[in-house]
Amino acid sequence: MVSLGGLARKIFGSANDRRVRSYRSRVDAINALEESMAALSDEALAAKTVEFREQLANGKTLDDLLVPAFAVVREGARRVLGLRPFDVQLIGGMILHEKSIAEMKTGEGKTLVATLPVYLNALAGKGVHVVTVNDYLAKRDSVTMGRLYGFLGLTTGVIVHGLSDEERREAYNRDITYATNNELGFDYLRDNMKYDRGQMVQRGHSFAIVDEVDSILVDEARTPLIISGPLDDRSDLYNTIDAFIPMLAEGDYEIDEKQRSANFSEEGTEKLENLLKEAGLLKGQSLYDVENVAIVHHINNALKAHKLFQRDKDYIVRNDEIVIIDEFTGRMMPGRRYSEGQHQALEAKEKVTIQPENQTLAQVTFQNYFRMYDKLAGMTGTASTEAEEFGNIYGLEVVEVPTNLPIQRLDEDDEVYRTAEEKYEAIIEEIKAAHERGQPVLVGTTSIEKSELLADRLKRTGFQNFQVLNARYHEQEAYIVSQAGVPGAVTIATNMAGRGTDIQLGGNPEMRIERELGDLEPGPERDAREKAILEEIKVAKGKALAAGGLYVIASERHESRRIDNQLRGRSGRQGDPGRSKFYLSLQDDLMRIFGSDRMDSMLTKLGLKEGEAIVHPWINKALERAQKKVEARNFDIRKNLLKYDDVLNDQRKVIFEQRLELMESTNISETAADMRNEVIENLVATHIPERAYAEQWDAKGLKEQVARILNLDLPIDEWAKEEGIAEDDIRERVTGAVEKATADRAERFGPEIMTYVERSVILQTLDHLWREHIVNLDHLRSVIGFRGYAQRDPLQEYKSEAFELFQALLANLREAVTTQLMRVELVREAAPEPPPLPQMQAHHLDPTTGEDEFAASAITADDGPVVDPENRDPKNPTTWGKIGRNEFCPCGSGKKYKHCHGAFEQA
Repeated sequence: MVSLGGLARKIFGSANDRRVRSYRSRVDAINALEESMAALSDEALAAKTVEFREQLANGKTLDDLLVPAFAVVREGARRVLGLRPFDVQLIGGMILHEKSIAEMKTGEGKTLVATLPVYLNALAGKGVHVVTVNDYLAKRDSVTMGRLYGFLGLTTGVIVHGLSDEERREAYNRDITYATNNELGFDYLRDNMKYDRGQMVQRGHSFAIVDEVDSILVDEARTPLIISGPLDDRSDLYNTIDAFIPMLAEGDYEIDEKQRSANFSEEGTEKLENLLKEAGLLKGQSLYDVENVAIVHHINNALKAHKLFQRDKDYIVRNDEIVIIDEFTGRMMPGRRYSEGQHQALEAKEKVTIQPENQTLAQVTFQNYFRMYDKLAGMTGTASTEAEEFGNIYGLEVVEVPTNLPIQRLDEDDEVYRTAEEKYEAIIEEIKAAHERGQPVLVGTTSIEKSELLADRLKRTGFQNFQVLNARYHEQEAYIVSQAGVPGAVTIATNMAGRGTDIQLGGNPEMRIERELGDLEPGPERDAREKAILEEIKVAKGKALAAGGLYVIASERHESRRIDNQLRGRSGRQGDPGRSKFYLSLQDDLMRIFGSDRMDSMLTKLGLKEGEAIVHPWINKALERAQKKVEARNFDIRKNLLKYDDVLNDQRKVIFEQRLELMESTNISETAADMRNEVIENLVATHIPERAYAEQWDAKGLKEQVARILNLDLPIDEWAKEEGIAEDDIRERVTGAVEKATADRAERFGPEIMTYVERSVILQTLDHLWREHIVNLDHLRSVIGFRGYAQRDPLQEYKSEAFELFQALLANLREAVTTQLMRVELVREAAPEPPPLPQMQAHHLDPTTGEDEFAASAITADDGPVVDPENRDPKNPTTWGKIGRNEFCPCGSGKKYKHCHGAFEQA
C-alpha cells in the first residue's frame, strides 16, 4: 500500500526534483546563447566582463546577469580548458549562486561547476573565496581555473602556508582567492590582533564556496582554530598555591582515581578561602565568585598534581624538567607538556624551574567563521545525510544534482563475519580474485592503523602489487588516486574525502602527461609521446570496463553513512560500470557498540561455520539505523558546543568591531575622555554614595584612589569639610583637575603623538584583557557542568557568568587605560612604529585522530620560507625552509620531522 506522501512524490516529484526542474528554463536560455557566444572573438568574449560590470554599476543585479554570465564562462571553459560544462553542471552553479549546497557525485566536475558562480559573483568586485581542504588543491585549482578567469579578465590569488603578510594582502585583493579553511581562519584571527588597519590582510567576507563542505563544516567543526603564545612568568602564583595543598587534611578533598578527578569538600573550600585571603589572592568573599574562576582552576590543578599524579609512574623528573610517561607504552615523551597549567602545577610540586604557560591569544570555530560571510555556499558528493545540520546551523539547503549519465554501479549487500580474522581473509581473497581478472580495486579503511594492518596481511600472502594511501603527502597521493583505475591496480586508502582527484578508468591522462612529459619542451617528440599515452589509456580503459569497472571494497562501516557514501561514490563515475561491497565483523567498533554479543550467540546457535558470512538486506537496514543514531548524537554534541561557543562569539564580535573602530578613528581622544569620565563617575559614586550625609563620605579613600588611578594628589579630604559642598561639586573638581592634566600632556606631546599614544594604550590593554578573558571563559566552561547537580541549567549559568565577566573586562579596561594615560610620558620623538605581534603558534586538532595538524609550528611571518620538497637537499638542512612538525623529515629517514631533526632542535 502506497502512503499519501509516496503517491504525491510519484505524481509531482520530491521537493528536490521540483527545485531542480525550476532551473531548466534558465539552462535553456543559456543554451540558446551558445551559438552567439561561440561566434565571438577571444577579445570580444573577454570584453563581456567589462560590459557586465558596467551593467551592475547601472543598477542591474547579479541574478539579472546569471544567464549571459554563465554562457560566457561555458564558452571560455571550452576554449581555455577544453571542457564544456554539462547542463547539470549549470544547475549546480545556480544552486551555489543561491546560497545552497550542491550535492554532486564524484566525477561530475565540481571544480568546473564552481567557476560559474565564482565568475558571476566576482563581477561585484568584493572578492570571492574558494575554500579547499589542503594546500595542494588550493594551488592546483587556482592555477588551472586561474587560466579561465585570466582569459575573462579577472585576477586570481592563492593563500597557502608560509606566505608573508604582503603576499597574503595581495592575494586577498584579487577578484578570486583560493585558500584552505585553516589559512582563512588564522588570517582572520591574526588580522584582529594587529594595531594598524593597513597591516590587515583580509578585506571582508562577501562570498565563499566551500569545497568538501561536509568535511569542513561538519567533521572539522568540532575543534576550534587556536592561536597561542607564551604567557608572562607566573611562577610565584604556582608556588604560592602549591604550598597550600600540604596544609589540607584528608577530609578536605575527594579523589576519584577511576575518573581522574579531584574536588574540594566544603571544609577544604573554607580552609582554602582563608589561605587565599591571607595571600591576597581572593577577590570578594567566596572562592566561587565569578572573579576567582582562574584561581579555582589553578588550585584544582595543584590538588591533582599532589593527589592524582604519581612521580615515576605518570612522570619523571630529569634535568630540571618534568617528563611525561605514556600510560600505554610506559615510554618517556620528552617535549610533550600537559595543557591548561597542569604541567606548571607539577613543576611547582617537584620544585623544578616553572616553564611559561602557553595562553590562547585568539580562537574561532569554523562554524562561527564561515557564518560571517554575507553569502555562503558549498559542494560535496555527500551532504544529504547531514541536511538537518546544514539547515539549522548555517541556513544552507542541500540540493541533490542529477548525474550527467545514469549511475550503473552495483551496491551489494554487506557480508558479516563473526571475527575480524575471518573478515580480513575474505577481503584478501576478493582482492586477489579481482586483480586476476584485471579489475581495479579500491580498498577503504577507517584508520591508518587498519590500512597498515591490511597491507601487512597482503604482503604475508605474497601479494605485493598494491599502493597504500594515508593522507600524508597530498600531491603524491593525488597522482596515485588518479591512476587507481588502471586495470588490476589495488589501492588501499584511509578516508577518501577531499582528495580532489576522481578515479578515471584506465588512468587520468592529464596527470600522467604532466608527470611523464612535464620537463619536455612542446614539439613533435612531445606530441608523439602524448598521443601514445592517450592511446595506452584508451586500451586500458577498455580492459577495466570489460572487467566490471572500479570495485570498491570497504573493510568496515564508518559511524557516519556520509563517509561510507564517499567511498562508494568513487566507483561508477560518469555512467561507468562499478561495484561496491562492505565486509564487516562482529568485532568492528560499530557492531560492538550496537549489541553484537547477542548476535554472536545467535549466529553460533544457528550453526554459522568459520569463514562463512551472513548476507541479508535486513542487516544493511539495521546498520543504517545504528548509524543514524550515532549521527544524531554527534549532531547534538556539535549543536551543544556551538551554543557555548556562540556566547564567546558574540563577545568576540563586539571586541573585534571595537578594535576596528579604534584603528579607523581619527579622533581617539573622545573615546579616552569617555573612559576617564566613567572611571571618575564610578570612583565618586563608590566613595560618596547618593543621598549620603557628609559624615558618611569616604573622602580619604577617594583621595587614595584618585592618586592611584588618576595620578593626582588632590585635597579631597579638605573639600569634604567645606560647608554645603555636594557630591556633584567634588565630581566636577576631580574632572576639572583631570582634564587640565590631560590638556597639558596633549600640548606637550602634540596632537599626532597623543592620538598614537591613546590608540596604542587602548588597543594593547584591550588585547591583554581579552586574552585573559578567553582563558577565564575556558576555565568557567570546564567547571560549569557541575551546576547541573543543583538543578540549574549549565548553559544559562554560563551565559550569565560570561556576561558578568565581560562587564568586568570593560570596567577593567576603562580603569587600566585611564591609569596608563594619566602616567604616560614621552621618551622619544621619532615616528612611532606599530608594535609587533607576539610570537604565535597555530593549533587545530584533527577530530578523527586527535593530532594537532600544525603541531605547534610558529605562524609569525618571519619563521622562514616554505620550500618545495623537490628543492630540498636531504644532506643540507639550510635548504629545507619551514617544515611542518608532522611532515616526513627531508633527510630521508622515513620518520616524521618531529621525531627526527625536529626532535634534535627541541633538545
